[in-house]
Amino acid sequence: MPRRQPVSRKPARSAATRWPRWLVWLLRLALLGLVLLSVWLVWLDAQVRARFDGNKWTLPAKVYARPLTLYPGRLLSPEQLSAELQWADYRAVSDTGRAGTYRREGLVFSIHRRAFPFWDGPEPARRLAVRLQDNRVAEIRENGESLPIVRLEPQYIGGIFPAHNEDRQLVRLEDVPPALVAALIVTEDKAFFDHFGISLRGIARALVANLQAGGVVQGGSTLTQQLVKNFFLSSDRTLIRKGQEALMALLLELHYSKEEILQAYLNEVYLGQAGRRAIHGFGLASRFYFGKPLNELDHAEIATLVGLVKGASYYNPRRNPQRSKERRDLVLALMENQQIITSAERIRAQAQPLQTADANRAGQREYPAFLELARGQLQRDYRLEDLQSEGLHIFTTLDPWAQHAVEGAAAAHLQRLEQRHPQQRGQLQTAAVITSVDGGEVRALLGGREAEFFGFNRALNARRAIGSLSKPVVFLAALDSGRWHWGTLIEDKEVTVSGPGGQLWQPQNYNRRSYGPVPLVDSLALSLNQSTARLGMNVGLSKVADTFRRLGLEDEVPPYPSMLLGAIPMSPLQVAGLYQGIASQGFVMPLRSIEAVTDLQGQTLSSYGLRGEQRFDASLMRWLRWGLEQVAERGTAKALAPALSLPLAAKTGTSNDQRDAWFAGFDNQHVGVVWVGRDDNEPMPFAGSGAALPVWRDAFVKMGSEPLPAIPWSWITVDNLGRVQGEGCGGARYPMPASRMPAGVTPCVSAPAADHPIKEKRSWFDWLF
Repeated sequence: MPRRQPVSRKPARSAATRWPRWLVWLLRLALLGLVLLSVWLVWLDAQVRARFDGNKWTLPAKVYARPLTLYPGRLLSPEQLSAELQWADYRAVSDTGRAGTYRREGLVFSIHRRAFPFWDGPEPARRLAVRLQDNRVAEIRENGESLPIVRLEPQYIGGIFPAHNEDRQLVRLEDVPPALVAALIVTEDKAFFDHFGISLRGIARALVANLQAGGVVQGGSTLTQQLVKNFFLSSDRTLIRKGQEALMALLLELHYSKEEILQAYLNEVYLGQAGRRAIHGFGLASRFYFGKPLNELDHAEIATLVGLVKGASYYNPRRNPQRSKERRDLVLALMENQQIITSAERIRAQAQPLQTADANRAGQREYPAFLELARGQLQRDYRLEDLQSEGLHIFTTLDPWAQHAVEGAAAAHLQRLEQRHPQQRGQLQTAAVITSVDGGEVRALLGGREAEFFGFNRALNARRAIGSLSKPVVFLAALDSGRWHWGTLIEDKEVTVSGPGGQLWQPQNYNRRSYGPVPLVDSLALSLNQSTARLGMNVGLSKVADTFRRLGLEDEVPPYPSMLLGAIPMSPLQVAGLYQGIASQGFVMPLRSIEAVTDLQGQTLSSYGLRGEQRFDASLMRWLRWGLEQVAERGTAKALAPALSLPLAAKTGTSNDQRDAWFAGFDNQHVGVVWVGRDDNEPMPFAGSGAALPVWRDAFVKMGSEPLPAIPWSWITVDNLGRVQGEGCGGARYPMPASRMPAGVTPCVSAPAADHPIKEKRSWFDWLF
């Protein structure tokens, strides 16, 4: 019987091989997606931790004015002290029990000074009594004891912002009023301490609302999610972005405590806009809206700030007071309901009118012209990105009172000029610089008529012919040579100098008159062009140019005769540097705007002390100063005398065709330079004495002026022929430094000395110019 062949059988299929191919690919894609999701979550987790552990914010440098230093004898009016306290956000009250308050009773100010981290060390809060008398500090007392000196904290004057212009003032959770923290939680996220970053109930509620609306209209976000959105993400309302927000919130809660998250939220949340500045965080918002630090807020103010979280623009208390009040009262009701405040406290708070500090108050405005100068000087030592992001504190030399004075004086006088000359309306511009005599600190800087707007800074960048402001340099060179003194006669008559190509330089006096032989001091006092040009040519152009350089001018001085009468383009800041060297008796120093820089922790990074060198003999510079005092006493600047006490040193300046009007001068405290002109460089119908001098005068009246101290001179007499006479002889008297007194003098002549022709009676026009 034949053998049967075995029947072949196919192996049975496994369960996997029975799955449809599409399902297999779906599983593979799911596995790949899971791997990618895991990688993305790891990356996302790393991003969250890196950003949250590191420097969370780019913090702009905060810039402060100089602190107001009080000591017995300091020149200080009640008006100035009141203004500076208000600019520093001090409140006038009947009881100074809290820091940041003051009370005035006649000439006595009771001040509860706030604690402040000065660059040379932090100082605690102090309760002071300051008594003024005759516009000076008479006495400072603390707890009944006299103090020799004390400082009030400086005014905030601006920031050095990054491109996004975010600003914030960091606060620690322990320094935030507990009522504010509690109000924020009950208003925005009651379950904050119970959830893990997301609220399922909130998500469900938002999902229903979104389905009904057919789009994303509600987020159901927790405080953690809000922080993630503001801190890491955009504000796009998409499901993908919301999913990423939820995942990041879970990761944040996984790594950080509720307290850390809450502190970050308090510093991150957007609460308004101040011009170009975006106000972030409750610390800065408290200052911006109420002029107070957080620990000084009452319940109504706390509720107002918490109400802004829902919509900073919609509930802005300044623009939308009714909405803001309704929101505030709702927050107060929630605070009462959760027993954060009592019913009585809620009733009192809701009864308060909605009050905010003035948004345009000095403590919130910026000083763009000065900030440009400060930033330029800082960038010699610091990178711009560090100034924009490291939270540095910049302590500057700006004196808010001096700045207030010069801004007001310039605005008022330019308006008067345009009323008298309507064709100039809208055309006139100005710039000004005020420095301290003893230290070269820039105390005020005006870059243009619109002092609060960023734009072309004329004080730093407008280089205009300085006109007769150059003349003191010519006379300094002459006095320094030893060949001239103030009584030396020089001819005031026509001058003709040939230049390249046959060009003739023929300067004339302002009033087109010549005066013949005049003493040096009269030539300066009356700003005579012809005699000054003749003197400068005799001294030597190279000698005058070198004197400019010795006074600190770094630009090249062209060796042309016209430079003797100011055909030199200079900025107001450069002119201030020249006159600073004169006022400081020959000690030439770079003008400075920075006192010190500290980091976020208050550690001093840089301190900018006085630098300079003695380039001229002090007695020589006092001798020059006497000539400038004659300008104010009887010369082109004698219009100062009715308003200010003499002696003052001064000089008017007018460029060719009256295109530029200048005034420079100093008292015992400040050097001031003012320019008035047109940006298109067209002529004007007024000179330095009529356009720039009144701005200087009114600013110094407002600031408070201190006359120059008297100098015990040795004196010589000079006859009408210019000869130095013996004691008791006739003639005009002139001061002479003891070191320069001539060894012998000309014997007295029998003929009586006559007045010089320059002293003859002249018209008001001649005396004015």
